[in-house]
Amino acid sequence: MSGTERPWGVSELPVGALLAERARRDGDYPYCRQDERVVTIRELDAASNRMANALLAAGLRPGDRVALMLGNSIEHMFLFFALAKIGACQVPINIHLRGEGLDYILGNSECRCLVAEGELHAHLASALAARPPALVYWRGRPAGAPGHELASLLAERDAGPIAHRVAPDDLVYICYTSGTTGLPKGVMLTDRMLRVAGWAAGRTCDARPGDVLHMWEPFYHIGGCEVLILAVQHAVTLAMVPRFSVSSFWSEVRRYGATQIHFLGGIMALLLKQPPGPEDRAHRVRVAWGGGCPEAVWQPFQERFGIPIRECYGMTECASFATLNATGKIGSVGRPLPYFEIRIVDEAGRPLGPGERGEIWIRETVPGVITKGYWRNPAATAAALADGWLRTGDLGRYDGEGDFTFLGRKKDSLRRRGENISAFEVERIINQHPAIEESAVIGVPSELADEEIKVFIRLKAGQQLAPAELIRWCAPRLARFQIPRYVAVIDAFPVTPSLRIRKELLPRGVEDSWDREAGERTRG
Repeated sequence: MSGTERPWGVSELPVGALLAERARRDGDYPYCRQDERVVTIRELDAASNRMANALLAAGLRPGDRVALMLGNSIEHMFLFFALAKIGACQVPINIHLRGEGLDYILGNSECRCLVAEGELHAHLASALAARPPALVYWRGRPAGAPGHELASLLAERDAGPIAHRVAPDDLVYICYTSGTTGLPKGVMLTDRMLRVAGWAAGRTCDARPGDVLHMWEPFYHIGGCEVLILAVQHAVTLAMVPRFSVSSFWSEVRRYGATQIHFLGGIMALLLKQPPGPEDRAHRVRVAWGGGCPEAVWQPFQERFGIPIRECYGMTECASFATLNATGKIGSVGRPLPYFEIRIVDEAGRPLGPGERGEIWIRETVPGVITKGYWRNPAATAAALADGWLRTGDLGRYDGEGDFTFLGRKKDSLRRRGENISAFEVERIINQHPAIEESAVIGVPSELADEEIKVFIRLKAGQQLAPAELIRWCAPRLARFQIPRYVAVIDAFPVTPSLRIRKELLPRGVEDSWDREAGERTRG
């Protein structure tokens, strides 16, 4: 179909050109606020042009991979669009990642450029020594660190447009997600997929002119990246805060006049657990949107705060969003977005009927909205993509009205506080402890929705290890969200004839576990 619009409303202008076009017609609109700082669409366009021209002058080229290990900041926001205009491939990295997991991503992606927070220099030292990128920039460059200050890119005088034209199917983003039976997998996303993600976020939150979005989610998540694009596609303003904070959440919402709040996993339960007060409805919020709101929290949240919930389901592999619950049916993730077909299948891949539990498979009805695969991982690509279907590894069902319900993960992974966690990755690190013979990680129910991490450890003969000591050992080697909450010492694991641990037989309770948060053994 010719023209600049898809029939379902996504502009075919690439992300960088979309920003430039918006700046020409609506440059004074406030793109974001951070405390008293206001960044207009015009300033965002000009600053990203300066950064792009400076990076091009330094030797960066379209298609080059750029590792970004940055927290949310205005400079990071400028850089995101600068790289989009160049057509470079962004490789966002969680700033809490440590040790082998971090080294693997940097080695596997073979980035030509690294941009990172200066405070992370020590954690990046081994990767930098093993394979120094051609270009290195720091946000707050440490003394003696190789490279340059990120802010120096804004000193570039040339704020003119970038000549390179990014094509819809150009690879512009590799998002590493936790592996379920192996190391992290780099999901490949195109410029089209990022634009579709922004469009779907706008549809999910019912974006309207003048909306103010409370923006806490990290840019290094697809959920943060898509909102950056959403605010170019729609006349909305981002209210940027450093991170999600239960204690300051509602005061931030009121201060910025937010009309939208975003949630993942246990966030809704955390907000509901706060003591009720007379200001519970003293806000302008008209919608809460996201994924993972527990059914038991859904209606109480709506009644207490007067905010309707719009739930969705998706994954990075399908441009973030696959379904939307626009009707408010409690517990449901809704129906497929207009460019997807979804089915529930049994173990043999046969479609199941209403009410039957099975694996969720997704197929695109518009070309180019599902990933082409995983970066340099043909085996994982072949396992996930077959016969035109994305095999999600997630479980679900649908009802007679065509509404889907998400039922959990078939894979050996879990989700904690909005983060997908590979049991394999955590076990691989814990098994390196000199006192541990083997370990097994499972997810156990959390009062805040999602799951908590429980690790079973079998010690080597004659060894002793206090759970608190293990947690201290894990701290520099695992991201905070990967560190187990519960530790259980076990004499022997139930195993298969081939000696694989049978995790389904491990107890999901925590009665006999050491609790990191309590600092003592829990009692039933």
